[in-house]
Amino acid sequence: MENVKVRAKQFGLTKPISYVKPTDFHIRRSFELEKVLWDGGVYQVEEEARKREEIIEKLRVVVKSWVKQVTRWKGYTDKMVENANALIVTFGSYRLGVHGPGSDIDTLCIGPSYVNREEDFFIRLHNILIGMEGVSELLPIPHAHVPVMKFKFEGVSIDLLYASVSHLVVPDDLDISNESILYEADEPTVRSLSGCRVADQILRLVPNVEHFRTTLRCLKFWAKRRGVYSNVTGFLGGVNLALLVARVCQLYPNANPSMLVSRFFRVYTQWHWPNPVMLCPIEDKELGFPVWDPRRNPLDRNHHMPIITPAYPNMNSSYSVSTSTLEAMMKQFHTANKICNDIELNKSSWGALFEPFLFFRSYQNYLQVDITATDADDLRAWKGWVESRLRQLTLKVERCTIGKLLCVPCPREYVDTSRQCCHCTYFMGLRKKPGVEVGEVIDIRVATQEFKEEIVNMFSFWTPGMEIHVSHVLKNQLPSYVFPDEYRKRSQSSKSINQQHQNKRKINSEMVDGKPSASGCMSGGMSNSSSQLKADMGSCKTGYKRRRLTPEEGSCEESKGLSVSESESESDGLAKEKGSSLLQNALLKEVEVSENFL
Repeated sequence: MENVKVRAKQFGLTKPISYVKPTDFHIRRSFELEKVLWDGGVYQVEEEARKREEIIEKLRVVVKSWVKQVTRWKGYTDKMVENANALIVTFGSYRLGVHGPGSDIDTLCIGPSYVNREEDFFIRLHNILIGMEGVSELLPIPHAHVPVMKFKFEGVSIDLLYASVSHLVVPDDLDISNESILYEADEPTVRSLSGCRVADQILRLVPNVEHFRTTLRCLKFWAKRRGVYSNVTGFLGGVNLALLVARVCQLYPNANPSMLVSRFFRVYTQWHWPNPVMLCPIEDKELGFPVWDPRRNPLDRNHHMPIITPAYPNMNSSYSVSTSTLEAMMKQFHTANKICNDIELNKSSWGALFEPFLFFRSYQNYLQVDITATDADDLRAWKGWVESRLRQLTLKVERCTIGKLLCVPCPREYVDTSRQCCHCTYFMGLRKKPGVEVGEVIDIRVATQEFKEEIVNMFSFWTPGMEIHVSHVLKNQLPSYVFPDEYRKRSQSSKSINQQHQNKRKINSEMVDGKPSASGCMSGGMSNSSSQLKADMGSCKTGYKRRRLTPEEGSCEESKGLSVSESESESDGLAKEKGSSLLQNALLKEVEVSENFL
């Protein structure tokens, strides 16, 4: 009877692909996975967890006092001042229960209707915080898509948003999930409230919260290690991954974390992008806020990887994904899928999944974006602005080359410790798109010049000393500070092994004219065929070893591989699913259910 009840429950838009429960093998694999996550520092210790709770509580005291001051300053009665209230609630990874050591705390301050964002939050509260002991690196960003104040409170990074709701007195038990909270709210307020509402809805829509959390921790750790974790630069952020993981949990409601990680890559290597990932139907309420709908909104039709939030107003959380970053993520999905298949067949271990991606060995050409400022405070504001616009550089390169060149950002900054000035550097990997003729000249100088001009002209807080330089560098011209010690050791080890292999081939007369074989091509898909790329300097060699399959071709190829691994797993008693045809049918059903939104 219990099994019948489980089967009757449907959490998503379509029926689950499989109700298979974990075997002893999968249970062992999940224990091994959690050990790798613990060893990787994914979980925070109790002392740090207590400190974060204390900081949130101190922040609550601060904003309650601030709201009372504003109420008094605006001339309200003593009774109103006494009852004045503001709430501090968390969202993002903290609200989902998957935050780790050193991660930011995403917080939202909810205040009454008469306390506004522009003056009361970004000026009065800002002035209170700036004078507090323990607060440092305070950076207000009032004109962001979601206005935010960033700062450190006793060493912990805080992102603080503000939402003014239609209450004269904000009750302590305010129900954020109730859509009435959106009445009379402006769009920045709706976007600010969305983080909390989406997190709560995700936890309601997954069949097993603990399995969801462990799987999400794993996928966040994997994405960071593989260089595809950064929503601001066009990759996946925490919310995007949470939604993708939640959908896999819906498709495999009885699976444990080891199974869900494997199914995650199995599903999304075969997903028919840009078919949207949705946890529940999109509902267009009468409140008048726009929802994601390509039928009505032409801009929504240009989204490459739609991942739709489950709370009203439903939005595409991954609108920043570009052709270049989608191609980079799909390559990582395919690599991880192969490793997970090997893990299920006892041919590999979890450690292989989390091997770091060597960004600076994966491309022959790079764009180097150097920024400088007069002091640390100016640099913090300047680099925050530049980083938020790096996605535009990717889009400009794609547009000015008519899609012939892919521009993939490295989602972290670098600092040259030998330089005395305040500075940091970002890098973008350049790769020609499959099918582009060898030797074709590609000029991206217009794109880089437009980017630099827009960066300076559109930044309202620009001051003299804030500078930006974009240059083209070859792989062998990269500065030494981008290579950590283990990177150098690994490179030297690889060179030593390659030299040993070459010497052995020479001895056995297996090399012709001493030239390396085709297997010597870079792992990033680059070959040594000649081509030209005009940027701010020089020319270089670039090319392609193979082209990425279209979604249809990829599905066909993956089906062949999956059918083998599934059948082998079944014979070993590792899984009881019906093979890849079941997955393919399920994904086609996803397309059918959501076709009205394409």
